[in-house]
Amino acid sequence: MPKPILIDTNSFKKLREKHCVYVDKTAYLRRLAVGPNACFFLARPRRFGKSVMISTLKALFDARKDLFEGLAIAKESWEWDKYPVMHFNLSFAASAFSAEEFAQKFPLVIEDTLKKAGFDCNPKIPADVNFGLAIEELSAMNKGKGVVILIDEYDDPVARLLHKTDEALRVREILAGFYGQMKDRTDCIRFLMITGVSKFTKMSVFSALSNLIDLSFEDDCATMLGYTEEELDEFFDEHLRAHAKIMGMEYSAYRAELKRWFNGYRFGQCSEQTVYNPVSLGMNLYSPKRTFSNYWTTTGKASMLMNFLRRDEYLSVDLENVSGVAESDFDVTNLNELRTVPMLYQTGYLTIADYNPYAQAYDLRVPDEEVRQDLATLTAAYMSDRSVAWVTSLGKQLLTGKWESFLDGLKALYAALPYGPREARVQEFSYVRALMTLLRSQGVQCRVEEQQADGRADLVAEHPCGIYLFELKVDGTAAEAVAQIRQKNYAAPYLGQQRPVWLIGLAFDRQTRQLADTLVEKQA
Repeated sequence: MPKPILIDTNSFKKLREKHCVYVDKTAYLRRLAVGPNACFFLARPRRFGKSVMISTLKALFDARKDLFEGLAIAKESWEWDKYPVMHFNLSFAASAFSAEEFAQKFPLVIEDTLKKAGFDCNPKIPADVNFGLAIEELSAMNKGKGVVILIDEYDDPVARLLHKTDEALRVREILAGFYGQMKDRTDCIRFLMITGVSKFTKMSVFSALSNLIDLSFEDDCATMLGYTEEELDEFFDEHLRAHAKIMGMEYSAYRAELKRWFNGYRFGQCSEQTVYNPVSLGMNLYSPKRTFSNYWTTTGKASMLMNFLRRDEYLSVDLENVSGVAESDFDVTNLNELRTVPMLYQTGYLTIADYNPYAQAYDLRVPDEEVRQDLATLTAAYMSDRSVAWVTSLGKQLLTGKWESFLDGLKALYAALPYGPREARVQEFSYVRALMTLLRSQGVQCRVEEQQADGRADLVAEHPCGIYLFELKVDGTAAEAVAQIRQKNYAAPYLGQQRPVWLIGLAFDRQTRQLADTLVEKQA
């Protein structure tokens, strides 16, 4: 009987007490904790196990040896000394919709955290000053061995208000007083770990702690969060084999498809190893279905992301091929001018594809199919100025063969696109890209200009519901487009697959840049 998968908690203690699957990352934590350095920062996308890591560190420095029985750290030398632990989770900011509201709630969070660590706050002085005093006094009470400070979701208070720059800047000022308390007290800190999604380099924590080590791109920590293929074999083998049977797939084919869907994140410069999104994997295995599900969307996203980005810049980026990005470009420095690529990387929509050590530059890509579908949905909605629900509905109309409503919706999508160049070939590529984005949002696999015996089909789309061959014309007719598909026999490789093959011609007007003519025929 395999260990159960627990998906409703970020508590290491609960995972261990309920004897649930826990992917052992304690060797990484021990290496950090026994090393010569004490202060660390780690950025990872949402839903990647940051809070579980923080919870594990808390249990470690609480000397809960019983919770670590059988894990890697229990097999190595470790002094099970109990330290005063101050564990701050700043995700409470989700309920703070203004700087004023944050200013009211944050002192309460500080006071509650210090109380749990064993420090009685002085109500006559500010909460952040109490934090500084707590570091000193709790360290002294611990015979000078220092305190442990764990700060989870450090960037959440600012990130939640990025659409209100003045408010975000005010929150940053409030946090400055808090982080500043650590500046001259590092000798009293035994261990510090700060986690978040983004790196706001102008946040005072980075200026206050000159010895803060950023682990975000370190090869030694590239797999500290997320799951490797080897960890899946070790901790999820029975779950995976059971799910493969449910899906009716041969096991090696199942693992390959699982990897395509959920394993694409790379966090190291030189380490090319990729990892699975732990929450998405767990949720797919917890209640296995005959298909993989996109939990990147349903477990919450950076919902205001598109509000931050300049439309023209976003739509001009080829998200599948971003190159020449310097490491400094990932940092969010100016809240008044948030740039597309750093924001997409910070929020997990892009990941490392390659690193050039000589140019000190990164190439980026979309991590996996789960994120690709979600990003395509957001992009199609952004392009069309329509809701995500509208985009999803339009995709379903294609897959269910409701051609009249699909083509009407497609015309509306193209009508909303920003004006671009008038050159026919350039325009055609832009139209293909918009169409491909829409299709990918519905899990349709697309190939652009696929080479065939007699030419290149503009766009080939495959889905269990059918094969869709698109030919696009600028200053032509839809009938001419479909005739080219038939003349070049683009459908030949897809016949006999027991799926309908559709020939779709789209004709655009160069002057108006609109979809002017459409035609759909079913291959006999």
